[in-house]
Amino acid sequence: MKKFVALLLAALMLMSCSAMAEKLDTLTFQFVPSKDADVIITGTANLPELVQAEMAKLGYEIGEVEISVGTSYEATGEAMCAGSIDVGWLPGGTYAIYSQAKEVDVILTATRAGLSNDSEDPTTWNGEANKTLPTDKQVTFYRSLIYAAPTEYGKALAAKVAAGEKLSWEDLDKATWAVGNTSSSAGYIYPTMWLMENYEGKKISDLSNVVQLGYADAFAQAAAEQVDIIVCYADGRRDYEAAWNTATDSADATGKAGMGREDSIWNELNVIGVTDGIYNDTVAVTTAKPEIYNPEFINALQTALINIINTEEGQAIFSVYSHTGYALATDADYDAARTALTVVQ
Repeated sequence: MKKFVALLLAALMLMSCSAMAEKLDTLTFQFVPSKDADVIITGTANLPELVQAEMAKLGYEIGEVEISVGTSYEATGEAMCAGSIDVGWLPGGTYAIYSQAKEVDVILTATRAGLSNDSEDPTTWNGEANKTLPTDKQVTFYRSLIYAAPTEYGKALAAKVAAGEKLSWEDLDKATWAVGNTSSSAGYIYPTMWLMENYEGKKISDLSNVVQLGYADAFAQAAAEQVDIIVCYADGRRDYEAAWNTATDSADATGKAGMGREDSIWNELNVIGVTDGIYNDTVAVTTAKPEIYNPEFINALQTALINIINTEEGQAIFSVYSHTGYALATDADYDAARTALTVVQ
């Protein structure tokens, strides 16, 4: 009889625990468009089922995980502030903007494989012999690079830097620049800081010829010799290496549109400037929804995403952003990004 009662109590406890499992009909994820939207959607196609499985182990039943790509960095930040997106993958600069009113909060920082070059000397980044390669070292920062495109004027700028000459403000102001959104760390904020540090406080907004483009369009315009200078994260050439030499009527293996160049991207797209280190991308959550913004759910989501990225399948999914790991993060980690943003503004 005692054994029966014990078994009955155990069964009741299991039923109670099952009944107490938290339920969430929909969990919305959004990625910023730092890569082509189609590439991100394709690369993360298996993420929903992995999140559902991991969260179930942690006591959360998620009915559906919806993944989307924002139309801009700002669009994702604003959607999170409004509570229409639960979880966003935001660059540090974008997070610095949208966390100021405490409407979004960071839960994880991405780690990524370091690069074979971390020099502040632009001449060491150029040519096939200096091709940038990944390393096994995990880092929590990256750099943005200022690249001269293979236009006649871009080549002249690159040649001047290769000869050890400092570019003047007039040199840079004559160029046509392609930059990212104003909240993009690598595409705008840190290149602006580079200008300010080297050219007596001058900013991107002081340049005479500037167009705002996503990275894919910036590389395509550089290849088409429509812009003289582009800015991008330091491993950008690795991401577009194959597309650079793919015919314009074709796409590379990842779906990027071909750019039709004959020579190597390492020879043709030359670094003329290197920014300071940028703290890595965030995984952030909206603070507008109590079912999302609470310690229990956040802890479970942190654990789930760390578990996922530590699997082979997870590594493949998050390679779309060059993320190779996630580390716990706090809002204070991005104080430097806010300082950078204040300087730029």
